Amino acid sequence: MRNARFYVLAALTIAAFGCREKKQQVDVGAKSEAPTTGAATTGDTVWIGHIGSLSGNDAVFGQSTDNGTKLAVEEQNKKNGIKGKKVMLKTLDDQGKPEEAAVAATRLITQDKVSVLLGEVASTRSLAMASIADSNHIPMVSSGSTNPRVTKDGDKTRPYVFRICFLDNFAGTVMAKFVTENLKLTKVAILRDVGNDYSMGLAQFFRETFQKRGGEIVAEQSFKSGEQDFKAQLTAIKGKNPELIYVPGYYAEVSLIARQARELGMKQPLAGGDGWDSAKLYEVAKGALDGSYFSTHYSGDDPSPTVQDFITRYKAIYNTPPDTLAVLGYDAAKVAMDAMDRATELSGPAIRDALEKTKDFKGVSGNVTIDADHNPIKSAVIMTIEQNKAKYTATVQP
Repeated sequence: MRNARFYVLAALTIAAFGCREKKQQVDVGAKSEAPTTGAATTGDTVWIGHIGSLSGNDAVFGQSTDNGTKLAVEEQNKKNGIKGKKVMLKTLDDQGKPEEAAVAATRLITQDKVSVLLGEVASTRSLAMASIADSNHIPMVSSGSTNPRVTKDGDKTRPYVFRICFLDNFAGTVMAKFVTENLKLTKVAILRDVGNDYSMGLAQFFRETFQKRGGEIVAEQSFKSGEQDFKAQLTAIKGKNPELIYVPGYYAEVSLIARQARELGMKQPLAGGDGWDSAKLYEVAKGALDGSYFSTHYSGDDPSPTVQDFITRYKAIYNTPPDTLAVLGYDAAKVAMDAMDRATELSGPAIRDALEKTKDFKGVSGNVTIDADHNPIKSAVIMTIEQNKAKYTATVQP
């Protein structure tokens, strides 16, 4: 992974990369001219910036997150906006590239004068944005980045970076406990994406917990995002005869891995994390993941009125049920706007202070309380794939 210095330098060369812009229902040409740390403190509008992968290998993640974000902003404006000001949303496409995420963050802060940054879903891309948010004193709220380093720089908490999803250490631990306690398995292989901080983090925490609980990692193979052929890695794993294969990756690769494993005669279940959670997973897998498991943030099977009411509202607009990334995008925007409303003023430091005081915020993905490291305290759910559909299995508390 490229270092933070690279991303800052990349962000300063906006013209060279030309980050793509997605226009919302607002006039994105209208910009506030207020200072960076108090971007929208005057006038009748408040600007919020969102960065997501609207194109690229995991475009479904960015598009779903953007849908959830837009719904949250629309609802906020129906409730008189923020401090009586209309909320204006500007989304930029980072094309699934960390360097483009850095460019987009710089543009939204320095040119568009946003008060808050929303994004990214992928940890690698959020890491590219984090130092830019901190150096400009603009709060950043990630909806789905689970790597611990997103909000921590070594032992230091990043002052302006927050998230509303659980972390890789929790997700990896949850699945390792589920595999040993519920499935009673002791021999597992790991197939991880070496170019993805999310995947590497989940693999690490799963491995550590699984081994502490007496399990054996019989094989460990790797791939890189965008690859199409995984048969060499799967053949090496097959020779070790694991009881399960842990694949902490994104839906595009995971679905192909599952199909190719079945083509090789491998019948073991697969397991993974929230990077699986997309309708595209089932379109490509075509049943190859039946009997497999993943951890995620939310289940549409939850009978909670909060969950079911959100599903109804979302379907009325987008004609499809929300996936987890839509829910997290919605919750991140709502948490950010709640903090903005509670802040003493619409400056970066004031909004940051309000975010740090977030407690028991009732989100669709669960109640959110922000801890000292700017991470939420919340639960996770385990899903089982049956007949090419995800089915709620269990909720695991923090």
